[in-house]
Amino acid sequence: MTPQQVVLRLGELTLKGRNRNRFEQAVVQQVKRVLRPWGAIKYEKEFGRITLHLNGTPYETVREPLKTVFGLVSFSPVLTTELELERVQETALLAMRAMDPQPRTFKVSVRRVNKTFPHDSQEMNRLVGGYVLRAMPDLKVDVHRPEAELKVELRERQALVYSQVERGAGGFPLGTNGKAVLMLSGGIDSPVAGYLAMRQGLAVEAVHFHSYPYTSERSQEKVKELVRKLAVYAGPIKLHMVPFTGVQTKIHEAYRENLLITLLRRAMMRIAEKLAEANGAGAIVTGESLGQVASQTLASMNAIGRAVRLPLIRPLVCMEKLEIIRLAEAIDSYEVSILPYEDCCTLFLPPSPSTNPNLKIVESIEEGMPWLQEEMDEAVRNTETLWIDADRRTEQEDRFSSFF
Repeated sequence: MTPQQVVLRLGELTLKGRNRNRFEQAVVQQVKRVLRPWGAIKYEKEFGRITLHLNGTPYETVREPLKTVFGLVSFSPVLTTELELERVQETALLAMRAMDPQPRTFKVSVRRVNKTFPHDSQEMNRLVGGYVLRAMPDLKVDVHRPEAELKVELRERQALVYSQVERGAGGFPLGTNGKAVLMLSGGIDSPVAGYLAMRQGLAVEAVHFHSYPYTSERSQEKVKELVRKLAVYAGPIKLHMVPFTGVQTKIHEAYRENLLITLLRRAMMRIAEKLAEANGAGAIVTGESLGQVASQTLASMNAIGRAVRLPLIRPLVCMEKLEIIRLAEAIDSYEVSILPYEDCCTLFLPPSPSTNPNLKIVESIEEGMPWLQEEMDEAVRNTETLWIDADRRTEQEDRFSSFF
């Protein structure tokens, strides 16, 4: 079977009233982005769906790219034919014979959009199903649990015949719910948090804190590779590489007790907020999951989060580790995340990090660090910004020398 078209179905975004056209257009743009190598494809937008006219492009080449487009709930390769009973029957038989493996049971589901067609849906179910049964006597009809469901849509100008329904990425179109910065470490959690944020319609820019030369350049390359995994779903992504060595060593010199991690994380939050505001982002996304480590207890997250004014989005906060790992494997980031390259969060760890930090005590310690603001500003000024794409292209932007 060689499909002539692919029908793309949109999800909950079709319920957005006056915003529907904007959301649909956002999906179309993302579809065109992932299918850019195949210039012969033409696009037709209808209510709640997009039709791709393949014009000779093999369906198998576009199947996997379509699965990366947020806002698509499902899609189907379809055969098209004239609005004549005999043509519909013949095409339905062709679709059944092309199934591999061949099913033992099936049913026909006809949807008559074109009310001028002379046979209604129930009658067409019998006419098409009977035609297929006569040509394929080994088949049986099972209307409750068929191994295959043959779908027929009688549209205004043509009939569509298909049986395959591929699951899409779902969610909201990328960028339709605003932009956020993603605090990206080198671990398992933060790339998954970025993926889930993008799936809910957030465009993201990644912020990574490194402590070169205490951390190696290989750890930075690891982070770039994680951004490439996310760029599969978003196109080119900005990565802000923050030199955190000065901030980290100064805080460590001034304080080495059990609140050190809390102090470092609060400094990271403030820097991320500055970068967010400079780049028009309205929130900070983190990979925190409640109770996983000392800095992710409820008290710790409160003490750390109170350092900033922007909303904090924690997509993983109530997820178990195995759930997060399964998602990491699904988006192909897991194998990169477990590479044994250190990041700045593993440096200068106190023997017993506090799991119940007192916010007033933390703020009191920070008041005794009058140099902290200037150190954070310096880190922002020396941040290197890269554009990273899934095809391994990397382009460098200017440093934030003009930020202040």
